[in-house]
Amino acid sequence: MIPARLAPAVVGFILSGLMSCIVTLVASVKTVGLGDQVVSTWLSAWFFGWPIAFVVVLFAGPGVRRLVATWVKPSPSE
Repeated sequence: MIPARLAPAVVGFILSGLMSCIVTLVASVKTVGLGDQVVSTWLSAWFFGWPIAFVVVLFAGPGVRRLVATWVKPSPSE
């Protein structure tokens, strides 16, 4: 089991991986089409982009959460 204090980082890791996977796949298909090169192009782009996306999520996440908190009306039970 992973300690609860690491949950935000684990969520960020998984979400950044999923989003960068999808975005790089779409961009690769758009760039090279559905030919023989798409898989190698996509994997290369994904492995390059995922660490960048993860770092951005780790550093931007807290600020984005604070920003969203200013936009959201608290529920009556809070």
